[in-house]
Amino acid sequence: MNFDIGNGVDAAVNYVLDNFSPVLDAIAAVIGFVTGNIQNALVAIPMPVGIAIFVALSLWRVSFSFGVLTGAALWLVHQMGLWGAMMETLSLVIASTLMAILIGLPLGIAMARKDTVAAIVRPILDLMQTMPAFVYLIPAAMFFGLGAVPGAIATVIFAMPPVVRLTNLGIRQVHAEFIEAGNAFGCTSRQLLFKVQLPNAMPSIMAGINQTIMLSLSMVVIASMIGAGGIGNTVLTGIQRLDVGTGFEGGLAVVILAVILDRLTQSLGKPRAAFWSVFFKKTEREEMATATA
Repeated sequence: MNFDIGNGVDAAVNYVLDNFSPVLDAIAAVIGFVTGNIQNALVAIPMPVGIAIFVALSLWRVSFSFGVLTGAALWLVHQMGLWGAMMETLSLVIASTLMAILIGLPLGIAMARKDTVAAIVRPILDLMQTMPAFVYLIPAAMFFGLGAVPGAIATVIFAMPPVVRLTNLGIRQVHAEFIEAGNAFGCTSRQLLFKVQLPNAMPSIMAGINQTIMLSLSMVVIASMIGAGGIGNTVLTGIQRLDVGTGFEGGLAVVILAVILDRLTQSLGKPRAAFWSVFFKKTEREEMATATA
């Protein structure tokens, strides 16, 4: 006996298209509004101002050397003529990541607090992470057409699992002593979550957000196949024309953006240093002398 799963999936998709078109249109309108406004805001920033913002963030959050590297790398992107495309890609990454966080954080919290929810959601996350990325483009294009909206939706589905998993893991790994201390001070369940569990789970949660951003960036490039735009169009053009130079330039721009976003988001889980400390760092000997004085 053969089970024709493909026909069943086709029937389910057609049923959704026939009966839930107004809902799909509303979802598309909301996502289009968010992505469109973020893209318009980023594209409107002049290139020198945009580079200055990235450099300032790199100096503040990472180091002086990384700030210099960021400025040089972004200037190279501009020289390749890909600054506007990079801003389009960044806007889609930001919109997709925000949506993934808004859905993923509450879901991860629910998994940590209820084993039943975790048992139901974990296989779904496994499916989301192991399904080939290109497969997400098919229903996204069928339900929402072509453009940035289906690209953002496919990206959210592909990139959301890490923030869900690591939020769940971070909360579950909070030391029992902290939980007991919170209960001893009379914390309610809500207070225990927001004042004890989430603050202590923040490094794990930030690692999940970092991975979600990286997966969003990789999926946004693939989503250029359904009209998402950005740097992905450059890579796709290089593939279609077998133009190694064009493909390499697009890939290099993606790598530059990925490295900058990775370092900046990793730094968010660390204590913030004073801005001027990137210029006046103490040596280990000076720090030890200050500590023992």
